[in-house]
Amino acid sequence: MKTKSIKYILAAGLVCCGLSTTMTSCNNVLDEQPRSQFDPTFFNTKAGIEGGLTSLYAHLRYFYGNGYYLNTLETGTDEYTYAQSADGNFKDADLSGVGSVTPSSTVAGGAWGTLFANINTASGIIENGATAGIDPALLAEAHFFRAFDYFILVQTYGGVPLDLGAGELKFNTSTIRTSVRNTVPEVYAAIFSDLEKAVNDLPDNPRLTGTATKNLARLYLSKAYLTYGWWLENPNNIPTFPECSRDASQANSYFQKAYDTAMAAINNPGPYALQPTFYDVNVATNDRNSEIMLYADHDEDEKYGNGGAGYGWGSGGSPENFAYWMETWNYTEMIAKAASGNTINPIQREAVQALGRPWTRMAPIADNFMEGGVWEDAVKAIDSRYDATFTLRYHTNWQKSGNTEPYVIGANGEKVYPNEVYFSWVPESEDSKINYTGADGKLGFGEMPGRADFVVAVNHISRKKYPINWKIGIYRTDNDGGLGSKVNGGSPRPWNIAKFSELYLIGAEAAVKLGKQTEAKTLVNVLRARAGKQTFSQNDNVAVSVDKSAEMVAATPATITIDFILDERSREFWGEGYRWFDLVRTQKWAERAGTYRIAGSNPTDKDLQTVQRDIPAGYYLRPIPQGQLDGMEMTDEEKKEYQNPAYRN
Repeated sequence: MKTKSIKYILAAGLVCCGLSTTMTSCNNVLDEQPRSQFDPTFFNTKAGIEGGLTSLYAHLRYFYGNGYYLNTLETGTDEYTYAQSADGNFKDADLSGVGSVTPSSTVAGGAWGTLFANINTASGIIENGATAGIDPALLAEAHFFRAFDYFILVQTYGGVPLDLGAGELKFNTSTIRTSVRNTVPEVYAAIFSDLEKAVNDLPDNPRLTGTATKNLARLYLSKAYLTYGWWLENPNNIPTFPECSRDASQANSYFQKAYDTAMAAINNPGPYALQPTFYDVNVATNDRNSEIMLYADHDEDEKYGNGGAGYGWGSGGSPENFAYWMETWNYTEMIAKAASGNTINPIQREAVQALGRPWTRMAPIADNFMEGGVWEDAVKAIDSRYDATFTLRYHTNWQKSGNTEPYVIGANGEKVYPNEVYFSWVPESEDSKINYTGADGKLGFGEMPGRADFVVAVNHISRKKYPINWKIGIYRTDNDGGLGSKVNGGSPRPWNIAKFSELYLIGAEAAVKLGKQTEAKTLVNVLRARAGKQTFSQNDNVAVSVDKSAEMVAATPATITIDFILDERSREFWGEGYRWFDLVRTQKWAERAGTYRIAGSNPTDKDLQTVQRDIPAGYYLRPIPQGQLDGMEMTDEEKKEYQNPAYRN
């Protein structure tokens, strides 16, 4: 992801950002059509304000759904490591000695340039809109997004500039190649002010489908309070930059604010609600449901639905939604003998949520699926989130390519017919029953008595093969019974950013910090009870009627700890880009992700290797991107002082 000097972008990019769009009221949705430029006078009219606001939503496509940005938030955590086909972008993020994080790496870039560009647009809307007498509810959307962007930045880099060239939080139109970073408390003060105003002025119901609301602002305000409370407490003495004092005695007041704000949203849900089952939250046919509070939108429209990128062949760059590629292994390497004796690929690349385009860049860490992990066998047995998070059973689809072979030969010499399961991931407890004969041909699968599908136990997850993250997979309506001609393009699905369910876990985390165990347990059990209910098994592709809510609640520990909250956050938001922020906020990154196990990169590798990571305290902040430093007209010493200390040469 490219980065530029903040001030250079302000002059050349923010005002002429190319993301501006017009809005139509006939269908009550954002019509994201490109506009060539903004200028200050454009923001003096309602039409200009609405066009600017639409660009604030459009900018989400430039980092949410970007696979390299997802990499910065998942690889190197306790959820993901680099996979077999990973390049340096992913190996750098892993911190395991195969790469390194530097100011020039994509781990540093993140969404830096995109966010500052958007912040300036938001400031232009606020500054000019207020003068023009624009409805405060419209301006509140700009306040929300300015805070939203600054919140990402302060969590990622520490203190960042509030003055982009025209004064703090002012709209800048000039080229100024200098910059001064504000402290973390100063940035949070601006975030709180904007979000509190957004809570006050935003409507309960969205102005248009997908626009900001009072409760969306409450979600981010509660999370910002929570994160700042942790920063003040600083239990593991993690350094900050720019250096400043912090008062740990004030932490509880922010935890209380986080709890109160989350509860206000839960108790006054407005248009939002938890879906009946976890599957319902993430199945593509139910996208934009009542649990999703904010998303980076896409649809199948070739011209505008993918930010103008189209869907014929994805290049792996924004504004495409291509992040799911990274967490998808190359399942198309499976081979089988067909009825005719020919060797075919029983499972081919298909534009369906369980499969899609495989890039094999990010692999889930095996420990999570084993005893003591968030997906250990005891969890798998009662928690429907496991089935509704991963592709565990791979159904044949060769006939959708026009191949008329009636069957292929599976495990134990059994016939496997179209749409039947050819390969499955099975629980760790089944491993002793598996004969890893290599009969599948080349991927090191095993056989179990009485089964026609090949199997591998999850304690043999490798960098080559692993469960796919089903939640974020592709979905198209134009496959027409085939594999889908646009499987190699980006996904036309929205990328979910904010979920109503997170309010329960924010409230629970704040309650734990306040010693409110009863309240914390009540909140987590709402989600755990929901997780016990299942009406459809996506891995078996069949309707079911399962209610293990009582078992899920009974399995909740007597004492709710931060580690348990982190486990629950993993089960709810696995692989969606929450994890690095969660581990950094709670200062658990080194503790939970410092060591992991996974098998190697060769097709038949199955023995786990233990890997050590080096996660120094200074790495809890990412480096300021080199492109930012190169674009500033400052002395070398000033640039060095601008950089976070862990990354200075």
